[in-house]
Parts: sequence; structure tokens; C-alpha cells
Amino acid sequence: MESATSWIHSLLFFSFIIASLHLLDRLIISSKLTTDQNIQLIKKQPQLPLHFNSDGTFKILQVADMHYGNGMVTRCRDVLESEFNYCSDLNTTQFLRKMIEIENPDLIVFTGDNIFGASATDAAESLFEVFAPAIESEIPWAAVLGNHDQESTMNREELMYLISLMDYSVSQTFPSTKVTSDPVKQQPITNIDGFGNYNLEVWGAPGSYFSNSSILNLYFLDSGDRAVVNGVRTYNWIRESQLSWLHDISKRYQVNTITGTALAFHVHDLGQWKNADQSVESSLPMMHPALAFFHIPIPEIRQGPIKDIVGTDREYVACSSVNSGVLKTFVSMGDVKAVFIGHDHTNDFCGNLEGIWFCYGGCFGYHGYGVAGWPRRARVIQAELGKGKELWMGVEKIRTWKRLDDGVLTKFDEQVLWDRQSLAWKYQD
Repeated sequence: MESATSWIHSLLFFSFIIASLHLLDRLIISSKLTTDQNIQLIKKQPQLPLHFNSDGTFKILQVADMHYGNGMVTRCRDVLESEFNYCSDLNTTQFLRKMIEIENPDLIVFTGDNIFGASATDAAESLFEVFAPAIESEIPWAAVLGNHDQESTMNREELMYLISLMDYSVSQTFPSTKVTSDPVKQQPITNIDGFGNYNLEVWGAPGSYFSNSSILNLYFLDSGDRAVVNGVRTYNWIRESQLSWLHDISKRYQVNTITGTALAFHVHDLGQWKNADQSVESSLPMMHPALAFFHIPIPEIRQGPIKDIVGTDREYVACSSVNSGVLKTFVSMGDVKAVFIGHDHTNDFCGNLEGIWFCYGGCFGYHGYGVAGWPRRARVIQAELGKGKELWMGVEKIRTWKRLDDGVLTKFDEQVLWDRQSLAWKYQD
């Protein structure tokens, strides 16, 4: 009798456990794991759209070539024994935290080779460690892929999809149609080569005339990994479908006239913005500037001539043998003022090609190859607004600088990449 009672109690207990687990799954676990795009209970969303600050600035931290492996057990490359007692991926993480603290950027951009596939046992785990400082900061961040990211346990599409789902990420696997302001109703454009082609808008400062419209556009492109051309291995390249999409996006943002109660940029005002109370047309075509980000440099950087170099040109440019017309496309678009790349770790220079600046980030990660005694580094880009009589106006200047992981985060190689006032003087002359 006692054994029968014990058996009944055990059955009731196990039934209770099973029922509780089922209820837990239905109410909590399943709802959070749903693939329904209308339910986003896991990802912590960044505040969008991106905006200029009330001081008229928008700052971007570029992180190039982190080459993250397995954390503490992944040793550094090309460092002096006198520099560290023990050096690993955690030094890369510490450098990123220090850069975020000192610069307090509005956007963090990772320009590829975020993980070094051959050293990353689990791609997802390594990615979470790579982006942890950005996520902890709650600052919006974006990423593109390099040529090494997919060499671990995930392909390129899986990598970008995971990156797009992480907290505070503004990355996208595919660009979206903009038929509606509701992101949920936007449809991905999937007939474009690569994974990680997308654009981000940066709206004007709060309370300004441009507070509800984009005045700085950020283009992100997948430059691929490896390819074979005529039986010869080479690096991949940005394809025609990507350039066609980018050209269409650029045309959407280009504004040649402003009508109605409007703002005009007049050459005769020597580069100062002027508020108009009636319908006006700008005597200088008003095109909002754009910046582009991808990993592998284009062949024109190797072929040259590249002018006005600021920084270190130490390494032969490793690019594709195929010239797909990226520079030609950028020139025809007219809005791209600067391009930010990685890949060649010991180059950190900015150089000018046909009026467009191409800037290396310099190697950020300690597991990436470098030069012993040459500190890891990061690039910062800052866009600055022009000031009207009372309110902030459109973008007037774009500048950049770098910092070293040398103990004091030395700031160096400051330069202006674009200045609307200089453009106004040029047209006036």
C-alpha cells in the first residue's frame, strides 16, 4: 500500500514538473525565440535614426582588423616582449574599451576581419566577445565583413544575420526598400551580391532645420573574401549589382534645389548658410555628403597616383586583380567624400584619388599581423555642422585623426577631409 501511494505521489510530482516546463516554454522561452519579425524581445534596439548632437558634431570610431580568436588563450602577434607580460585578444578588448571611453563616439564601425577564422573555434562566441565593449556602451554600432570572418564555423550570410541581431547593432544583412517609415514593413533587397550592403542616415541636430531629414549618409559594402580569376587566386571585389544599388541610393539623397520655405547655401555668403523666408533655389547645388566603409582596398589605391598622403604607407596594397569601377562610380555619384578601409594592417594613411579620400584604419587587433614596436591604432571620423544665425545647418566639415594604444592614447595625424567653405570659395573663383 505504501509503495502504491509513493508511486502515485511520484507520478503527480513528475506530472507537475512536466506541466510547469510546458507552461514556461509557452509563456517565456518560445515567445523570445520566435522568428516573427514583429516581436523583438531579445535585441536591445539603438535609438534611431542617428542624429547629430546639439553641439553640431557626429563622431565615428573606425575599428579595423580586430582579428579576434578565442580570447585569453589567443596570443598576440608582432609585439615586443618588453611591452606586455602576457598579451592576448583581451588586449584588443581593453583597447576598444579605452577608445570608447576617451572618444565617446556616436557610432562605432567595424570594417572587417572582426574575427580571424582560423583561430576562432566558435564564430558566434568570438563575435559576441568582439562586439561586447560596443554593446556594453549602448552606442549604436555597424559592421561589415572582411576576408577572414567566414573561415570559422559560419558562412558570410550567417555571420551578418547574427551581427544584425545583436544588441544596439544597426548592421543589415541586406539593404531594405524604403517604401515606408516602418522598419518592420520594409522589404530586404536580396538580389545584390554579398552580405552586409546597406546604408545609414544621420539626421540633423535636434531643433535644427534638418532635424527630421538625413544630411549625412553612410554606405556599407561587402568587398568579399577570395576569388579565382583565370585560374589565379585573388581577392574578391565589389560587384556591379552592389554599385548599381549604391548609385540608386545616392540619387535618392541628392538634392539640387530647395523650394518652399527653405534653406539655401549661397556662394556669395562665403560658405555661410542662409535662412530664406520664401521660395528660393540654391546657387550652388546642395548635395549632402556621404562616407563609405568596406574592407578590401580597390586597385586604384595600388595603381595611383594617390595624392596628399597623410600617415604611414608601409605595405603593398593587397587588392583584387579585377577593377570593377568602384572609384568611377563614386566620382559619378558625387556625394562620397571619404572611404574607410582596412585589410593592409601596416598602412594607416589617408590619400586622395580624384577628389575622394581613401583612409586606412590601421590594425586595431593584437592577433592581427603588424610590426613589433608599432602600436595598434584606431581612426576617428568627425562630421561637423555649419552654423546659421541661430541654428545648426548642414554638414560643413569632415575631419579625421588617429589614436595609438601606447598607454596615453596619443592623438595624431589630424586632417580635414572635406570642407564646404573651401568648395564655396572654389565656385566663387
